[in-house]
Amino acid sequence: MFRALAHRNFRLFWAGAFLSNAGTWMQTVAQSWLVLQLTDSGTWLGVDTFVATAPGLALTLVGGVIADKLDRKRLLIYTQALAGLSALVLAYLIWADLIHWRGAARRPSDVWMVLVLTFVTGCCWAISGPSYQAITVDLVRREDVANAIALNSSQFQLARVIGPLLAALTMSLFGMAGCFLANGLSYVAIVLALSRVRFERPGAAEPGAGEDAGVAARVATEESAKAGAAQGVTAAGRRSMWGDLAEAFVYVRGRPRVRVVLLCSTVVSLFGAPYLVLMPLFARNVYGWDEAGLSLMMGTAGAGALVGALTLAYLGDFRRKGLVLLGSLFSGGACITALAAASAWAAIPLLFGTGISMVFLFALGNTLLQQLVRNEMRGRVMSMWLLTFIGTMPVGSFLSGAAADRFGPRPVLAACGLVLLLFGLAVAARNPSLREM
Repeated sequence: MFRALAHRNFRLFWAGAFLSNAGTWMQTVAQSWLVLQLTDSGTWLGVDTFVATAPGLALTLVGGVIADKLDRKRLLIYTQALAGLSALVLAYLIWADLIHWRGAARRPSDVWMVLVLTFVTGCCWAISGPSYQAITVDLVRREDVANAIALNSSQFQLARVIGPLLAALTMSLFGMAGCFLANGLSYVAIVLALSRVRFERPGAAEPGAGEDAGVAARVATEESAKAGAAQGVTAAGRRSMWGDLAEAFVYVRGRPRVRVVLLCSTVVSLFGAPYLVLMPLFARNVYGWDEAGLSLMMGTAGAGALVGALTLAYLGDFRRKGLVLLGSLFSGGACITALAAASAWAAIPLLFGTGISMVFLFALGNTLLQQLVRNEMRGRVMSMWLLTFIGTMPVGSFLSGAAADRFGPRPVLAACGLVLLLFGLAVAARNPSLREM
């Protein structure tokens, strides 16, 4: 389960990313509480999440192009340093009392400073995301890539458990500014780790280097032989990015199983992921808890996600993934629906189950797509997969926050859970091939 950690480069990257992600989850808890205390509004909670994730709509594809053109390692160092600086600026604004969020002195208009810095961080994440995914191939041997990806997922989920718990401790000892300071400093870990990475293959993080270049050359040679003329390759090389994307859409349209997996990701992101946005409202307004209660709720969901990720890593390439994906869709919808009506302490096991279900859904969807698509279409189809949640999470977050202000968090969360259950029934009835995959 842990063999990729035998590679020095991957150990450095894994440890640095874990510390950075733990800091990010600390800031996620603190920032949700800060926005709620500033505005007393679920709508603004949704806006904050929207601003953090919306840059992905415009910049993820751009980040993919940059990852293929520039040194990925250097790009990651620069973007992570800028994100860390954004967190440190926010820590200073709160420490210097330039953001007024306490009691009668609170000033809701100060939320704009939080949103601007959130947008900067969101841009850094969107641009660096493709490089973050792609550089894993350069850190391990080719036969260890799948294990490295699984361990990266486990690292993220472990940080999701520890980060909220550290946030509660930090806020009680050092105040809210301490969480943002800790996150800013945590970016130092990933920057230092990346700076110490030494590739065995010179220029491995650069486009067209090492084994990938050999594969690309082989593919080009085979395509040339099939076409029977060098002019065809030249024309393909000049083809615009839009032409490539149009070809991918035609490819997906003709493959029902690929379409349904992408549709599942879209619907779950739109109606399932917003439970995280509503969590601060449940913690304070429904259960009467403080920031420690919010940390407990988010940490519990993260613990479920960690268990789900480790379970999938242990199971490996098991059979009937489609059936398990459908089961996860039902269990996620059921947990979210029950959470809407649950008492405070009954919510904890339901959040744990929701975390497991969400990880199973997205991880199995990713695996199925990887197995279903042709190699020459893999990058474009996986970019569509990435956009199914980058594109819908901002919308779902904003709408769920605004609806919670109008109807209350319980009815909104119940509606989201019921939509997932009904969607699961429709998919199971109309797509028998998914159950058999």
